[in-house]
Amino acid sequence: MKRVIAAAIVKNNKLLIAQRAKGENLAGMWEFPGGKIEIGETDEKCIIREIKEELNIEISVEAYLGEHRVENEKSDINLVLYKAKGIGGEPTLSVHDKIEWVGVNELKNYLFAPADTYFVEALIPNKISVLGL
Repeated sequence: MKRVIAAAIVKNNKLLIAQRAKGENLAGMWEFPGGKIEIGETDEKCIIREIKEELNIEISVEAYLGEHRVENEKSDINLVLYKAKGIGGEPTLSVHDKIEWVGVNELKNYLFAPADTYFVEALIPNKISVLGL
């Protein structure tokens, strides 16, 4: 099982979502950005590193939001989501085709990767208490 750490990055009452690049697994689907944890790395260090590598921004990790395991014939992933806040830089594309800042209620308008869909469905009704939006 792969452990993947992702961030629900909040700025101005919006969340940053990213579209998976053409040629990648689940190309065209949207996700909360993040990546695989490395040996000896904490969740927080992983997500800070991954967001810097993928989007060239600095974040602070604010809260654990939960985890969800997705098993299918192609993969076995445990996705862990943290609330984060951008503290430096403007996002730039490097591994995604597109990024967007969206309101929580807009999340339902995007086709998310299966592991992320669980969190989209959980965040919408709980947006105020969970994300502080």
